[in-house]
Amino acid sequence: MKSASAYWYRRLDIMDLGKQKGEIERALAPPLVEGERPVHPLLWNLMIVFGVLIYGSYTILIHLCEADGKLPFSSASMVFITEVVKLFLSINFFMYENRGQGFTCPSLRSALPFAIPGVLYCINNNLGVHLQLQMDPATYQVLSNLKILSTAVLYRVIIKRYGGLMAKPGESSAGVIHITWLGLGMISVYSTISGMAGVYTEYILKGKYETSIHMQNGLLYIFGIILNGGIWILGTVRGDESWNLFKGYNVYTWLLVFSQAVIGLIMSAVMKHASNITRLFLISCAMLVTTFLSVLIFHLHLNVFFCASFVLVFVALYLYHTT
Repeated sequence: MKSASAYWYRRLDIMDLGKQKGEIERALAPPLVEGERPVHPLLWNLMIVFGVLIYGSYTILIHLCEADGKLPFSSASMVFITEVVKLFLSINFFMYENRGQGFTCPSLRSALPFAIPGVLYCINNNLGVHLQLQMDPATYQVLSNLKILSTAVLYRVIIKRYGGLMAKPGESSAGVIHITWLGLGMISVYSTISGMAGVYTEYILKGKYETSIHMQNGLLYIFGIILNGGIWILGTVRGDESWNLFKGYNVYTWLLVFSQAVIGLIMSAVMKHASNITRLFLISCAMLVTTFLSVLIFHLHLNVFFCASFVLVFVALYLYHTT
């Protein structure tokens, strides 16, 4: 009896030590809590609403750029120009924020962590453009919520917090609800990478919370410029792309570039001063904008299957964000 009692006492001690170890690890983890809003709450909420409108118009603008079912411009070129615009804005914001103060160039060690999200965003931003040819805007926006699953899992792993129909032949316009098998695979990869990029970006932004967000954005966009510029140059050398960087650009392409530059800055502010949960809420609300614009511009006909999935997604989002 004594040996059995001693055995169970030892087991309880081991379990208690394991519990204490877990508590210590959580206590020593980086304090990635939501920071104070950098602006008045009203302005912050207006920024979120503006972000919803921009995010919801992304896929609409790409479909408006289409010519004979194809994109007339290079995705690498478009993303490259967007990264240049974002870097330009970040530099100007940083200069305004630090006017009259000294400037210390960041070390290579502090810059290298931004290479990882730089690669992930490079892949995803180009993939997101080509995804539009595989499905209609409304379906893309609904299925983009798959990134909630990858974000939740990666939140637990990295930050240690819990935080459709197949297309028929000929049905490939933005006014018809459709998705191809290729598009289904692409949106799955897109959502997974998006979750990885979002969680890791929040991790490094908040890991150095005292560092200016404009400095951090600048480092991230420099990697984006190098990667996307390299892809575009490689494509031109191989003969896949034209040496004309702006080939196929029209008014919708430029609207796409500047709107994506603005939403990029908004998302950075959200991840720095709020969290990826707020980011996912913004993305989810964009479903309403995309669906409304699809009906208005492309005369999209909503069927019962889409409406049912739309309602189910919103119910799931409500449960997710309220628990």
